[in-house]
Amino acid sequence: MVRKLKIILEMIKFEHTVFALPFAYFGAILGSFIVNETWPTLMQWVWITVAMVGARSAAMSLNRVIDEKIDKYNPRTADRAIPAGLISKIEVMFFIIISFAMLIYAAFQLNQLAVYLLPLAVFFLVIYSYTKRFTWACHLILGITIALAPLGGWVAVTGSVSFEAFVLFTAVALWTAGFDVIYATQDADYDRERGLYSIPSRFGIRKALILAKLFHVISFAAFFLLFLITPLSWLYLIGVIIAGLIMIYEHSLVSADDLSKVGVAFFTMNGILSLVMFIFTVGDVWL
Repeated sequence: MVRKLKIILEMIKFEHTVFALPFAYFGAILGSFIVNETWPTLMQWVWITVAMVGARSAAMSLNRVIDEKIDKYNPRTADRAIPAGLISKIEVMFFIIISFAMLIYAAFQLNQLAVYLLPLAVFFLVIYSYTKRFTWACHLILGITIALAPLGGWVAVTGSVSFEAFVLFTAVALWTAGFDVIYATQDADYDRERGLYSIPSRFGIRKALILAKLFHVISFAAFFLLFLITPLSWLYLIGVIIAGLIMIYEHSLVSADDLSKVGVAFFTMNGILSLVMFIFTVGDVWL
């Protein structure tokens, strides 16, 4: 059982939770700071963490099950656990059920609005894996799905939503969509051959990278807008500026003629950006 669990966690790249979890905490801290004028409670931290781990684990595992045949014939993904025969789809489905149970139970421990929004969250967690079969806007759907993390963190501690929460939602959604477009450039030819939809397969790699830059410009603007409309001050602004520089560096690593550093641009830079925004926000609120 331990071996199977290790295979599943490797399959879903559990360490990539670093992209979304800090932003869930970001939403919780900012919402509690603005609405409640205090910090989230210990139990709110616990249930937000449980909900996030459950949501991402369920979504990524479901993606691997749904995309089994797509992954099988793609040289880049053929060695993933399911197509490689390292684990069965039934075993993964059992893990998915447990993961969704974690999300649902955590929501019930938080507040009524969190429970009411559960169907919406589950819908996006499930539908994303199908979107590349019918729309090149799949990257934006993924962005919306990941951006439910900070919005969920906000709802978890306040039991409400506000304009500031939606600005944060927009910032994270377009940041995610931008780096997902960069990541998808690796499979542009394969997607085109298989009739799958993505911005790189639809518009070409060069135009796709331009769109990714546009998404990140708007994302940066939204993060900056939070500085203007909330009590966040200079320390948060420094974090935004660093995040902007990380985005610029991320785009400098890839070009239509050289995609060899997509992995660095995708994981390393975005993991750092997520942690930077969280740390500088915590510091700002703390001070």
